Amino acid sequence: MLSQAFLGAWLLLAAPSLATDTCKAPINHPGEPFSYVQPRNTTILTPYGDSPAVLPSPNITGNGGWEDALKKAKKFVNQLTLEEKSWMATGQPGPCVGNVLPIPRLNFTGLCLQNGPQCVQQGDYSSVFISSVSAAASWDRQLLYDRAHAMAEEHKAKGTHVILGPIGGPLGRSPYDGRTWEGFAADPYLTGVCMEETINGMQDAGVQANAKHFIANEQETQRNPTYAPDANATTYIQDSVSANINDRTLHEIYMWPFANAVRANVASAMCSYNRLNGSHSCQNSYLLNHLLKGELGFQGYVMSDWGATHSGVSSVESGMDMTMPGGFTLYGELWTEGSYLGKNLTRAVKNGTVEMTRLDDMIARIMTPYFWLGQEKNYPSVDASVGPLNVDSAPDTWLYDWQFTGETSRDVRANHSAMIREHGASSTVLLKNERNALPLRKPRNIVIAGNDAGPLTQGPNLQADFEYGHLAGSSGSGSCRFSFLSTPLDAINARARKDGSLVQSYLNNTLLTTSALTSPLWIPQQPDVCLVFLKSFAAEGEDRTSLDLDWNGNAVVEAVASHCNNTVVITNSGGVNVMPFADHPNVTAILAQHYAGEESGNAIADVLYGDVNPSGKLPYVIAYNESDYNAPLTTGVETNGTFDWQSWFDEELEVGYRYFDAHNISVRYEFGFGLSYTTYGLKDLKAKSSAPSNLTALPAKRATQPGGNPALWETVYTLEAEVSNTGDIDGYAVPQLYLEFPTSTPAGTPPSQLRGFDKIWLTAGEKQTVTFDLMRRDVSYWDVVAQDWRIPSGSFTFKAGFSSRDFHANATATLIKA
Repeated sequence: MLSQAFLGAWLLLAAPSLATDTCKAPINHPGEPFSYVQPRNTTILTPYGDSPAVLPSPNITGNGGWEDALKKAKKFVNQLTLEEKSWMATGQPGPCVGNVLPIPRLNFTGLCLQNGPQCVQQGDYSSVFISSVSAAASWDRQLLYDRAHAMAEEHKAKGTHVILGPIGGPLGRSPYDGRTWEGFAADPYLTGVCMEETINGMQDAGVQANAKHFIANEQETQRNPTYAPDANATTYIQDSVSANINDRTLHEIYMWPFANAVRANVASAMCSYNRLNGSHSCQNSYLLNHLLKGELGFQGYVMSDWGATHSGVSSVESGMDMTMPGGFTLYGELWTEGSYLGKNLTRAVKNGTVEMTRLDDMIARIMTPYFWLGQEKNYPSVDASVGPLNVDSAPDTWLYDWQFTGETSRDVRANHSAMIREHGASSTVLLKNERNALPLRKPRNIVIAGNDAGPLTQGPNLQADFEYGHLAGSSGSGSCRFSFLSTPLDAINARARKDGSLVQSYLNNTLLTTSALTSPLWIPQQPDVCLVFLKSFAAEGEDRTSLDLDWNGNAVVEAVASHCNNTVVITNSGGVNVMPFADHPNVTAILAQHYAGEESGNAIADVLYGDVNPSGKLPYVIAYNESDYNAPLTTGVETNGTFDWQSWFDEELEVGYRYFDAHNISVRYEFGFGLSYTTYGLKDLKAKSSAPSNLTALPAKRATQPGGNPALWETVYTLEAEVSNTGDIDGYAVPQLYLEFPTSTPAGTPPSQLRGFDKIWLTAGEKQTVTFDLMRRDVSYWDVVAQDWRIPSGSFTFKAGFSSRDFHANATATLIKA
């Protein structure tokens, strides 16, 4: 049942200028001129699961420091013909995964868009960095920035103008989502920090970032429509899944990290495959025009995900600025009739269906980041070697005569491997460590077990769940081509040779669970330690069906632990794995490494041997059982209606740890948890500065800047606490601040929400003061009636510690009087 307040909020959104629900807009078929004009002056009531239309699409203003770049962009636009404008908004096949054609007469060499949340996907002689979920597990702002900056340096050297990343959606509503490893954390605050630092790092290196997938792209199953087998991608059997989310949840959970992205002046945003409240994301005008370009003040351009454009005029008027890869098919003449844009966009402007001012704004938005980052000045040309590696459009499909200059197969790796090794170790999470199992102290007899320990056996590109080989990256558009891969087997063998240790390897999981451990073993003696390396594959295009480790991993641990009283388990996974073996008395230590890039083996060896004190923290919850998780994916429908794929986000704000806390459910390892080889303390949480005496519940109305109302980003309260290293080993502490809202906050507010963290180096016995600055947005909830962020009256409780359930100090304060 919908609340009156919620229905009232939607009524407030229904203004006379709004049009009918965009999901009802007809599809423009190939070769068909734009002829549909949405009716105006229609007042509508749109409840949860429906999306109102908001027109027109706001024009770029240049706010946020883009004013000079916008002037250059408008000057450029004024020199273009109508046809040139249309092709700039329409992708074409070429050497990069996405391509905007050159305009030689204006010395514009085009735009190269490349996949790359972990690497230059189409890159030989390039590095494979730690994955995004690994970076989130570091809880380290500087690491996030440095990783992104180095990655962008490699992209730029290969000629990339736009990196298709970072990823704020999927957020991780469900641990079964196949792409959570490409994103960061099952928490909007942590993901928001990761997005902002990553975008700053990329764009400081001179490469455009692309925040994706906007929005609520929380499952792979039915992310795209099912088409009739004889159709040219225009006739749906069943449409893509609709993520149906209420207003408050959309703002507080799924939009939150994108607000950080826009605040960081992200160059572009990618609208997602799924529908949002019934309307395709790339033609959802409420989503793109009202929320992204309006409320958040986004100044860049909106591009479609590859094939996510399902209409012409509706998409253009709804705020999409660029369609990728450009058409239904990559074959045909240059101005293929198989595109919703292209020639059809030219026709639409000529017949008055789309106004020239709208097309001009599309191109101004595309070109402003180009000039803002100085990409018109001596920018590296596209490396010819990326073309043959393009799995989306092979060279024989190119319709334009692409000319290449500069060195081919450029080595862009620099000295990044050393940083990647450091990052891999810094992001490793120590989950269990009993009987002083770790760090290793020159063990004399070592067993290495599990099919994740050894080298790749089926090529340098991980495109499937191969049985043998170390899993340091994964598949889909986020996949990487390894120039080399440090495996655990290599790294530990190197250590063993140095220490004079004996190493025995058992890399066949099937044999480990059947016959390998039944014959005389552990020659010449019981091993000092058994290191079991297991993996869990997750990839774009498919969702996970189990949270168990792959290749019978749980049974492998049981088999080894039954013979070895000091079994250490290391997992390489895209996210959550349930770990029933964690209670086994012979499993003395567990580490979660995720996908740690090309130096993965050396990085885990650095942690195992104590060269690096582990400091990673979980960016999600590990429950006892799969059945403990809420928010199941929509994996099927029993009916065959066109729009029957509906995913109702009825858990609302109870995403990740918020759900477990709200229902007091015991977990194996909570959000933010991670052990160290030392111990830490935290005490004396107190206010450093009080809230302003004139603090109002609602923010002052100020001119929108990138990120929204600037008042939301102002610090309104500051706390500090003393953090100490109480052990005898130097290491990084990760103090965390959680917030419990007053009882006056509407029902459904989670009992604890992350609102601050830091990562500080402490020598043994050292103490430092950590400071947590809280912005207005941090202490506000989204008021669906006021359509604004409201600070509630009453007493806040601030809880500081080292995880979402490990609080060492509390403080209370009232920011707004009733």
